[in-house]
Amino acid sequence: MNLAPYPAQPLDTPWPAQDWPRGELPASADGAKLSALLDRAFGPAGQATIGETHAFLAIHEGRIVAERYLGGAYTAEATYPSWSMAKSITQLLIGFLVTEGKVDVASPLNAPEWLTTPDDPRAKLTWTHLLRMASGLEFREDYVDGAVSDTIEMLFANGKDDMGAYAATKPLAHWPDTVFNYASGTTNILARALGALVGGGEAGMRDFMDARLFAPLGITNVIPKFDGIGTFIGSSYCFMRAEDFARIGLLALRGGIWDGRRLLPEAWIDFARTPGPAQPEDGRGYGAQWWLGTFSKDGFSMNGYAGQWVACCPHRDLIIVRHGNSVSDAATPRQEAAAEWVKNAMACFG
Repeated sequence: MNLAPYPAQPLDTPWPAQDWPRGELPASADGAKLSALLDRAFGPAGQATIGETHAFLAIHEGRIVAERYLGGAYTAEATYPSWSMAKSITQLLIGFLVTEGKVDVASPLNAPEWLTTPDDPRAKLTWTHLLRMASGLEFREDYVDGAVSDTIEMLFANGKDDMGAYAATKPLAHWPDTVFNYASGTTNILARALGALVGGGEAGMRDFMDARLFAPLGITNVIPKFDGIGTFIGSSYCFMRAEDFARIGLLALRGGIWDGRRLLPEAWIDFARTPGPAQPEDGRGYGAQWWLGTFSKDGFSMNGYAGQWVACCPHRDLIIVRHGNSVSDAATPRQEAAAEWVKNAMACFG
């Protein structure tokens, strides 16, 4: 598969080490259409159809060129929930250990639950199987019905003290790489294994996340959350400002380079945006803890529950960040409508 090239940071655009550089909309952009989309999303009509939009950023060629917040609790300095956008952050964090030779993603992950019985087929599951959501492990991803949801049970009930263990005890339902099954439990198995390699429990993981990712990007107001044994809840919980989520997106859109320094190999970002052998049945694309093609043909994105998105578009050198509360119901598919709204906002840039 031919991946779109990463755009370089323009020489006249400073990296957002502390403050983001600001700029005007490019001449090729349809500013009137974008303004109308924003007015609608942040007004009563938009709330009825796509749900509340709390924050919006557009970063073109490394500069913020459009920005709006709902107000009240939703400001530029507010921290916003990641929900499943944390999965993409977990993938980046694993990349640091891959670079150091501490993780070989083609090798078995070796969760302890899979090593207690001889010939347990789960012992052959690799980091790659889990990163691509194609492990074959049974897991029911549901955010509403607690009677059937493994996600709710893991995050809030019997699994909350050791989320990785909760997910790792699940049996195989399919052979690896044959069925795509989006599962927050899969990411928490990865996060637990990552934490064990980093060492030092919750404090050690906090130091690792800050030293390797957050501090180099200038992210200072970040709140990762941990389960009962000190594992980063890599599936769901990393709060930060909207512009800091944009920093994560910019690192990926620049292929792992930040301010002239290579933080992650380009090959690791390529891995994130390369589709695996098992893909979602609904036509969407998935790489390794990143979604593919949701908002643009060559794009990749961090997607979170209720409409949290960081959409990266290489050919436009564009990042769209949207936070909100877009929960669908039988009468109104708000999340789908909000995703289409983001796609339309991105199309304003040509």
